[in-house]
Amino acid sequence: MPNTATAPHKHPSLLGGAMIIAGTAIGAGMLANPTATSGVWFLGSLVLMLYVWFSMFTSGLMILEANLNYEAGASFHTIVNDLLGKHWNIITGLAVAFTLYMLTYAYIFVGGNATAAGLEKLLSSVTGTPTKVYEVLGSSVFLLVLGFLVWLSTKTVDRISTVLIGGMIISFFLSTGSLLSHASLPILLDSHTSSGQSYWQYIWVALPVCVSSFGFHGNVPSLVNYYNRNTAKIVKCIFLGSFLSLVIYILWQFAVQGNLPRNNFAPVIAADGDVKVLLGALSAYISTKGVSTLLDAFAYMAISSSFLGVTLGLFDYIADMFKFANTAGGRFKAALITFLPPYIAFIVAPTGFVNAMGYVGAVAAIWAALVPALLVIASRKKYPKANYRVYGGNFMVGFVMVFAALAFFSQVFAMLKWLPKYAGL
Repeated sequence: MPNTATAPHKHPSLLGGAMIIAGTAIGAGMLANPTATSGVWFLGSLVLMLYVWFSMFTSGLMILEANLNYEAGASFHTIVNDLLGKHWNIITGLAVAFTLYMLTYAYIFVGGNATAAGLEKLLSSVTGTPTKVYEVLGSSVFLLVLGFLVWLSTKTVDRISTVLIGGMIISFFLSTGSLLSHASLPILLDSHTSSGQSYWQYIWVALPVCVSSFGFHGNVPSLVNYYNRNTAKIVKCIFLGSFLSLVIYILWQFAVQGNLPRNNFAPVIAADGDVKVLLGALSAYISTKGVSTLLDAFAYMAISSSFLGVTLGLFDYIADMFKFANTAGGRFKAALITFLPPYIAFIVAPTGFVNAMGYVGAVAAIWAALVPALLVIASRKKYPKANYRVYGGNFMVGFVMVFAALAFFSQVFAMLKWLPKYAGL
């Protein structure tokens, strides 16, 4: 029988929780970030990603601070309702549901296509004849296998995420080793172009994309339950997992923006960061033979780990909202509500997520940054003697609220086309 509770004599490893955090964060941002930050280029992207990582890491700890005042198993629904009231609970619930359902929907689509392609190669090699596997079947297999793992337990997601992150790190360095070693300082600094180039004006368009790249906040309540409220261990998990994501993102920026000149990014931008177009552009400067297959493997593992992390947070949020028991039957009910709506949406509109994904960054800024800051304010008033408090006092609360406002309005203004967007020329 599946169970997320931790037995008294067992202590989940620090590595597992960190891998859940990293696995959730490292996903589509790998391909989106170099394109989104091409305007500010490498130094600008370093500043931006450090700012976003620190802000998102801090807001994650704010969720933890508020969460620790409640029983293990309590998620956003219980905490927000008690501290901020029903109106904020409705806003937060809609924001959490939209973000996590949209990401689940997107991963079903992308992961399903990759699964279908893999099954085609496998079946064709076994039968000796070309075999067509439709995307719906690939998405169904992808969802059933990974959804079953989420239904089993947080411990299962912990173990599988650790394996996937290990595979991602290996495939990442195998695929980018030559790119990393051939990165050029003049290209990284964009020093070979003419003077008078603009950089910082493009930071606002890139900000919401980077915010989406460090989303792990739905997993914080899951870790509180999984580690039986062991605060020190949970803080370390959040730090290590999010910091590993930051390191991987920076190395990827270094590999891409250290080889492909900024003024040659136009075709990659036009293709929304498509990996084949990116590798085609890079091939003019360095051999990319064999890189594509390894990057495909990396991307598939990144999608799978992100799917597990995102849906685990959604699963626990739903279980908390409907007060489902932590039994096989209760978890099955939570699984149906978690996986059925995005799967039906995928069947009805298999590519519709492209139009809606632009809103994810703005909505995430509400529940992953603004709401945590508000929770901390209310929590410190209601529980003044709580054992754990996030560093920085009121200043850090204000810092995160300003970050949330910048991320939200940057996305809104970008969608209204009020912000300059770099075209790669």
